[in-house]
Amino acid sequence: MKPDIHPDYHRIKVVMTNGTEYWTRSTYGKEGDTLNLDIDPNSHPAWTGQTGTVLDRGGRISRFKDKFKGMGF
Repeated sequence: MKPDIHPDYHRIKVVMTNGTEYWTRSTYGKEGDTLNLDIDPNSHPAWTGQTGTVLDRGGRISRFKDKFKGMGF
């Protein structure tokens, strides 16, 4: 293998939507960083079988609706 081409692989903490935490290894962030999930198997309709609503945490849905409000979406 070529030297120095692989990203740093380290331990991070993952926090699920219900507050459950676990440690895993990842290339995300730095050693000890926390990854907070917005959607996980506990809340996503694909795994729960429910028809849920989409949480608009980043304002993307609001911006989409504002941009295309005259088109009847």
